[in-house]
Amino acid sequence: MTVTSTRNTRPRWAALPSRRPPRPRPTLFTLRVPISRPARAILATASIVAPFVVWWLIALGIDDPKVLPTPGAAVRAGIELAREGLLWADTWASVQRVLNGFGLAVLASVPLGLLMGSFRAGWSLFEPVLGVARYLPAAAFIPMLIAWQGLEEEPKYTLIFLATFFFNTLMTADVVRGVPAHLIDVSYTLGARTGEIVRKVIVPHSLPGIIDAIRVNAAAGWGYVVVAELIASEAGLGFRINRAARFRNFDDMFAALIVIGLIGVVIDIALRTLRDRIGRWQT
Repeated sequence: MTVTSTRNTRPRWAALPSRRPPRPRPTLFTLRVPISRPARAILATASIVAPFVVWWLIALGIDDPKVLPTPGAAVRAGIELAREGLLWADTWASVQRVLNGFGLAVLASVPLGLLMGSFRAGWSLFEPVLGVARYLPAAAFIPMLIAWQGLEEEPKYTLIFLATFFFNTLMTADVVRGVPAHLIDVSYTLGARTGEIVRKVIVPHSLPGIIDAIRVNAAAGWGYVVVAELIASEAGLGFRINRAARFRNFDDMFAALIVIGLIGVVIDIALRTLRDRIGRWQT
């Protein structure tokens, strides 16, 4: 009997095709690779300059300042408003309203978000009602707020509060729920109590994400201040925008919009700097 060697019955695989070595990929197009500081500065400058260039080109194409003014016309209108003292008064009035309305929303939403994210009972109790309430348009409550609170500053604060509280609460809760479970388990194993874990583990780990949630919702607060200043206002950037639009004075309207954008940039940079310093361990 002939014994066939198993070595000879194995299939013969074709040799792998020769391939070129991978070409070096530019850093800008590589996933999550740091780029140089000059490159970051150039890209950041381009992201700010490009919209103004597009705006300027569109305004030149329309060639009608009553429809769309140029960026230069908007800047000149802002300078004129500042000379008259109107721009500073409007800016301060809007800043106060955002600080009061959104500040109250942060003070209320962060502790509630920590409660919901830390305890399943808190999530089960509050998430259903907040999940529904966040879809209710805050502007729809304006007539009711006027009836309850009058025409002074209170309904403006409440409107900004309602526009930001629910989202900031749920975003904070999601950040807290993202704390790794093994950190909590190890803390319990080492004998830490629940309150100590919340203070020394959950809060420090969640704080950078909570600041990011505040960054996002601060923009909503500034968006709703324009709506809030429809309520019997005599000053404010939103009031200036509404007044300018009513009289088709679009130079003043775009000047107020530019100021809101600049304030937003300052707030965003400040909160990002705070987040990066507090959450240095995450980088």
